[in-house]
Amino acid sequence: MASLLRLDDVSAHYGGVQALKGVSLRVEEGEVVTLIGANGAGKTSTLAAISGLLPPTSGTISLDGKDLAGVPAHRRVTMGICQAPEGRHVFPGMTVMENLEMGAYARRAKRADLQPDLDRVFDLFPRLAERRDQAGGTLSGGEQQMLAMGRALMARPRLLLLDEPSMGLAPKLVTQIFDIVSEINDQGTTVLLVEQNASQALQRANRAYVMEAGRIVRSADAATLLEDESVKAAYLGGSVT
Repeated sequence: MASLLRLDDVSAHYGGVQALKGVSLRVEEGEVVTLIGANGAGKTSTLAAISGLLPPTSGTISLDGKDLAGVPAHRRVTMGICQAPEGRHVFPGMTVMENLEMGAYARRAKRADLQPDLDRVFDLFPRLAERRDQAGGTLSGGEQQMLAMGRALMARPRLLLLDEPSMGLAPKLVTQIFDIVSEINDQGTTVLLVEQNASQALQRANRAYVMEAGRIVRSADAATLLEDESVKAAYLGGSVT
């Protein structure tokens, strides 16, 4: 049976700069897989290629065995791939509710049909229910991250791409966000997680890939990498907390 997501020898460029250099990875249905690495390693570029925002110059990306070459980004959303981007990028002048409804735009669903999805999001993020009529731009950083994740979930993704969900958050909120990532996965959504907080990411993931300079340099079960001395030294500050 085909992997839910598969990248085979994918390279990609921003103008004359090569961002991805022969990246190969797979994500199976039901997993949490994490990409870890330093700034500039190619993690966000990998998600952009999967989302259809950075067309590969070579290699293949497939969903359920279907080659995604030539499939535009908005069609990938309807196929089940949705991303909560780095930096959140909520619509600042729109309310929380309007932001969430925008997340379901590609589904062309009637407003009444969105209620089960809204219930799910508000169950995961009770703070958003309290702020439903508040403008997205007036939310705190943590609340905006919740909104970005909730908006992505409104598309009913099979594969949720999360790009640095803990960036800029207080430690208590970081743990809360990762608890929610685990809950989303427990509810049946497959997750590909890009995260600089390697300790938290590896503790929540099934498998992990390490990226350096646009290449995958290591892959293993997350628990194995969590205990690997070289990974600890490079990404975990020498210890796991």
